[in-house]
Amino acid sequence: MNDPFTLDKRRVRRSFDRAAATYDQVAVLQREICDRMAERLQYIKYEPKRILDAGSGTGYGSRKLRERYAKARVIELDIAPSMLQASRCHQPAWKRLLPFMAGEERVCGDIENLPLRAGSVGMIWSNLALQWSNNLEATFGGMWRVLESGGLLMFSTFGPDTLKELRQAFGALDSHAHVNRFPDMHDVGDALMGAGFAAPVMDMETLTLTYADLTGLMRDLKALGAHNANQGRRRGLLGKTAWQRVQQNYEALRRDGKLPATYEVVYGHAWKGEIKQPALPGGAQVVKFHP
Repeated sequence: MNDPFTLDKRRVRRSFDRAAATYDQVAVLQREICDRMAERLQYIKYEPKRILDAGSGTGYGSRKLRERYAKARVIELDIAPSMLQASRCHQPAWKRLLPFMAGEERVCGDIENLPLRAGSVGMIWSNLALQWSNNLEATFGGMWRVLESGGLLMFSTFGPDTLKELRQAFGALDSHAHVNRFPDMHDVGDALMGAGFAAPVMDMETLTLTYADLTGLMRDLKALGAHNANQGRRRGLLGKTAWQRVQQNYEALRRDGKLPATYEVVYGHAWKGEIKQPALPGGAQVVKFHP
């Protein structure tokens, strides 16, 4: 039987293509997580010559990487061409005219099938893109392949408690897959080791956004391009009565006048071959995985 949580990649691409014009207006959480990832770079003494931003979106993370590693060439890769075009529009006119001279490259591709040669980059940076992979170990395997020996992978992704309130509200409605399934931190660590990375180090935190109503949350998810792309999703529109039931289910979770939307954020880094273990800021808890 097919897994209902298998992602339809064509739908994923269409959703992010359509969201390119609205993404930056609502990507508050995505930028915050990117900033927290960027802060961790100061603890890592490493100067890559070429960096891949895997799942680059509108280029917020790529711009931070170019500031941090001024001599490096940054490759932006995203599944949606409109996202890459939006990133290009953020650049000064001379960079848009001469992207190669500016040390910028943009590639439309899927992080599960990286169109780069083996050993071609010194660092892979991926902010909130891995949750769009159907096979996490295979995705990490591709990243291991394109990294040079001693190269660094740094990433963030969502864990299983992400949007748990929305999942609960829909769960009482029917058996369809209404919310994506997100991997547990330990499963992410196992996938890293299965792909060949040595002693990955990860930590996790929970962030909560609040909304006045469920419509506001659904509007933000649509503007981000985070549509339901599961193969087991409900086909057709949700009826008025069913939508009212979902709203009532979510209302039961209202606290202090607001509706919560939980995001479990998993951070991780690992090295290809050479093992380096920098300290994490703020005394964050570290989980190490060993064979």
